[in-house]
Amino acid sequence: MTSFGPQIIAALIVGLILGLVAKYTGSTSEEPNALGEALQIIGSSYVALLRTAVIPLIFFAVVASIANLAQVTNAARLAWQTLLWFGITALISVTIGMGLGVLMQPGANTGQSAPAEYDGKTGDWLGFLTGLIPSNFLGLGASTKLAEDAATTSISFNVLQILVIAIAVGIAALKVGKAAEPFLAFSASILAIIQKVLWWIIRIAPLGTVGLIGNAVASYGWDTIGALGKFTLAIYIGLALVLFALYPILVRSHGLSIKQYFSGVWPAVQLGFVSRSSIGTLPLTQRVTERNLGVPSGYASFAVPLGATTKMDGCAAIYPAIAATFVAQFFGIDLGVTDYLLIALVSVLGSAATAGTTGAVVMLTLTLSTLGLPLAGVGLLLAVDPIVDMGRTAVNVAGQALVPTIVAKREGILDAELYNAPRNGNPFADDSIAATQDQSAATSANA
Repeated sequence: MTSFGPQIIAALIVGLILGLVAKYTGSTSEEPNALGEALQIIGSSYVALLRTAVIPLIFFAVVASIANLAQVTNAARLAWQTLLWFGITALISVTIGMGLGVLMQPGANTGQSAPAEYDGKTGDWLGFLTGLIPSNFLGLGASTKLAEDAATTSISFNVLQILVIAIAVGIAALKVGKAAEPFLAFSASILAIIQKVLWWIIRIAPLGTVGLIGNAVASYGWDTIGALGKFTLAIYIGLALVLFALYPILVRSHGLSIKQYFSGVWPAVQLGFVSRSSIGTLPLTQRVTERNLGVPSGYASFAVPLGATTKMDGCAAIYPAIAATFVAQFFGIDLGVTDYLLIALVSVLGSAATAGTTGAVVMLTLTLSTLGLPLAGVGLLLAVDPIVDMGRTAVNVAGQALVPTIVAKREGILDAELYNAPRNGNPFADDSIAATQDQSAATSANA
């Protein structure tokens, strides 16, 4: 079976060819021909599949993450330090992303105008705050448009409201205690099911890619391809700055070896790049965090799974920051200081909405809806999403191992000997050293 990466590349080539054929046979976005219409249907159907999973994905992912706090009842300081460093690294990462978006202008000079549904308003603090208040339990809304001969009603959802509801329910479940255990177990089961369905959707991404890139070419022409290429370059520059500049600075500033950090975390980073799933990489991420980086297993078993759903410097910081500026520039919409502050706030607070699989799509939807930018940008950027998702996931995984390591070092519980142990080209520290450490830990516990 052909691996996923080549499938995506092949899909991009096929989509590009079909899009050009559609365009040069007279297809337009307003009046598509048969091929153009088929590409539209394939692309929009794939986006619809992703959007269908957003509400349950956010709700149960956040509830499950909060429930993990129960595992560290006697380690409130560790939990607080973990969340604090999640926020600090996310804030720095989103700042890098916004800076690159302004500097590189990935979506500028396309000559496109905003879609008809765009009301000409970007975000504001009042709208952000009022948007946090749920209008109903599911954060759903409906709007009706009247035409000459018909009326159409569309259902929408407010991601921020869903996030607030999920946080409230998760905290309430922790407060209730034992009586809420069946609910938390049910939530974890539902989340596992949703993630499996999402993985199936991800597996058909090549088909969706054909439709999305083909429709983009047929509708916008070469300007879109050039803009998406520049956008992809900007994303990878941002990811490289986080992975190879920010993270090493943080590692070194805590008195740790940069070489040991990278050699220790690299097996998980490689798997994250190939699998494009933080959840799928989670077992390996937790293993390298404990076995290579010397983080105690009791703390790692809390911090790493929590990070797999809420610690996304690639998906929830770099990507939405550059993507939001791209969408605004692509459609000729000016962003002000308030808009950039909202991007930073949403990236830091809203990363809990990511779920280790299609977190970037959720964060992009959240960011664009908060800023009031056209959601048509989601479908446009999905055309190259599989390409950038590999790099995003690799950075996510590296950050999910980094924060527990930093916190463990700051709290004096990091096993320095295991962290600095020679690996001799092996994916994990020498078994003899790990065994010695395990025996020492057991002796200390018995004492």
